[in-house]
Amino acid sequence: MRGFSKAIITGNITRDPELRTTTGGSSVCSFTVAVNRTYRGNDGEQKEEVSFIDCSAWGKLAETVSRYAKKGTGVLVSGRLSQRAWEDKNGNKRSSVEIVVEDFNFVGGKDGGNASGGYSAPAGNSSQEENVPDDIPEEIELDEVPF
Repeated sequence: MRGFSKAIITGNITRDPELRTTTGGSSVCSFTVAVNRTYRGNDGEQKEEVSFIDCSAWGKLAETVSRYAKKGTGVLVSGRLSQRAWEDKNGNKRSSVEIVVEDFNFVGGKDGGNASGGYSAPAGNSSQEENVPDDIPEEIELDEVPF
């Protein structure tokens, strides 16, 4: 039987995305998304946990993410899971799982409300405009977003 993996997450980018170029000339953009989950514990108290999910985008998508996204940007990301294994400098075996991004969308919108394909600040940030890139036209439509 053939395997299949698909992950879909939504959250806020934790640091500015990092764009690199491989030795083969491909663009790759790495970023991490914080995904919050609220639940009620056995004691009846509401609790919150945060997962930090590593993501990588390739090619034109990598360049677009790098250009328009930054720390605090609300995103919806989907893609396949990929596990990497390596040995650190002390000879210890290490591994990590990340999402190789196939689809990337901004969530929240400039108006702080509806998901309009715009750019949003993290919840609770009173200055939403500081997370909006200056070179994006105010009237951008979903059809015009390049990914």
